[in-house]
Parts: sequence; structure tokens; C-alpha cells
Amino acid sequence: MHQGDGPRPGGTAPTEGSGTGTLLAALGVAAFSLTFPATAWGLEGLGPWSVTTCRMVLAALVAGSALLALRVPLPPRRHWAGLAVVAAGVVVGFPLLTTLALQTSTTSHAAVVVGLLPLTTAAFSAVRTGVRPSRLFWTAALAGAAVVIAFAVQQSGGAPTTGDLYLFAALLVCAAGYTEGGRLAGHMPGWQVIGWALVGCLPLAVVGAALSLRFEPVHLGFHAVAGLLWLAVGSQFLGLLVWYRGMAAIGVARASQLQLAQPLLTLVWSVLLLDEDLSPAAPAAAVAVLVCIGATQRARMTEKTGGNGIRAGANPEERP
Repeated sequence: MHQGDGPRPGGTAPTEGSGTGTLLAALGVAAFSLTFPATAWGLEGLGPWSVTTCRMVLAALVAGSALLALRVPLPPRRHWAGLAVVAAGVVVGFPLLTTLALQTSTTSHAAVVVGLLPLTTAAFSAVRTGVRPSRLFWTAALAGAAVVIAFAVQQSGGAPTTGDLYLFAALLVCAAGYTEGGRLAGHMPGWQVIGWALVGCLPLAVVGAALSLRFEPVHLGFHAVAGLLWLAVGSQFLGLLVWYRGMAAIGVARASQLQLAQPLLTLVWSVLLLDEDLSPAAPAAAVAVLVCIGATQRARMTEKTGGNGIRAGANPEERP
């Protein structure tokens, strides 16, 4: 299949409708909600650097095999800088920083802090893509972020954990990677965006994995293997595949608000898979966050029009 390499004249809408794009983005959120519990499992048998680099190697091998089997040509050189941002943000930066944070933070605490990601992603998107969300959109997004912050403070007893600096840094690099990946998904299939970003990191990941496995303890068990496999295939490849495709269909800022549900999903997994205690405030927070998501999805989005008459951030229609 040949993919259009730029916006079609007139800013033709993508083949996925709004409903399909929302579903794809939601599937990505569901996959991401298991990332922290899977990381905690991985850390039971591997060190933080080993978990990060090994997941990169495995995910890159899966992505590279798919690209090779389908004989996908290299992306145009003008997209390489964007792919580098994706790689730095979502392939290297976010996994490493959150894995380091989870050495001292519980998954529930990390999940609610990273719940600020939708707001940071929307801010990056507004600067990078020219999309200008409405006041209602920002009001709902800020309300959702406030709920997440309040929930995080309640969970930690009002005192920040030592892993919070890692988590806040992870927010910034991941938001940049999401925004750039969503933009690139308007020029190539979403799976190719993350696929090329992973393949580009393979040499670094192989060297890092060899060094990490040599110097960090290795005690592989079911949890460690299952967690690592999910991180590599579920979170790092398949989750980002549907996530970027969903963002290409409904827009970066709007798709990012679906992630307001991610911390609460992660809390559920933390209870089921890690036996962590769930705060009594969780149900109330869940309802408040879902209300905010509904408001952001209904908010009217206004887009800046370029001089060529094509809407900024418009996505091309896929061509056979």
C-alpha cells in the first residue's frame, strides 16, 4: 500500500471517522494503562536500565520485522527530525524516566502524576500544529488536571515522592513525542511512525541492553518475562500504533484528553495485579474525570488556516 506523503488539496479528511478515531485512541489508552503495572513486574527480575533497553530491543525487532516483511521504504528525509523527537520522547525518554521513578513510587502514585499528560500534550499541540482549542476545551482540561493533582496529593499524603522529578520530566518528553507522532501520522500510517522510531533506536538499545544485563542483577520469573513482553509488544508497539492512528483521525489535543481515564484504569490494574490499596476517593475521581473527558470531546476546536488554504494539522486520506 502506498501512503500519501502530505496533506491532500483542500485538507481532505482521513478515512477514519471521528468515532473510529476515538475508538483507536481509546484502545491505545487501554494498552498504556497496563504500562506501569507491567514495569513493576519487570522490575521484579531486572534492573531499571535492563527493563528499559530490553523492551526497546524487543519492540524494535517486532517493528523492524513488520517493516521488512511489507517492504516499507524509508520515510522521506524531511520526516527524520520528527521521528527523532518521537524516539527521544516515547521510545527512550518516557520509558526510562518512569521506570526509574517506579523504583521509589507506587504505580498508583505514578499513574495519577502522569495523568497530567493530556494537558501538557494539548499545550505542545497548540504550539506545534496550530490547533487552537476553545475556552470550554481548556476549562475542561484544566478541571481534569486539577482532579488528577488533587488525587495525587491525597494518595501521597501531601508530600511529593523522590520519583516525582522523574515523572514530571517524563511528562514533558512524552508530550513532545505524542505531538510530533500525531503530526507525522497525518503523513504515514501510525504503525510506521512508531516502527521507524523504534528501528532508529535499535543500535543504541542493543548496546544499552548488553551493558545493563551485565551490570544489573537478573532474576527472570513469570512476572518479569510477562511484564517485559507486554511493555515491548503491547505498550511500545501495538499501543502506540493505534494511538497515533487515532490522533491522526481526531486531532492531537482531543485525543490526548482521553488519557485522563488512564490513571484510573491503572489504579484498577494496580489493585488486581499488584495488590496495591485503592483509595476510597478513586470512584469520585473517576466520575469527575469522565465528566471532563466528555466536555473536552464536545468542545469546539478551531484551527488556524495556512496561506495555502489547508487547515493546519489536516490529515491526508490514505490511498491504495
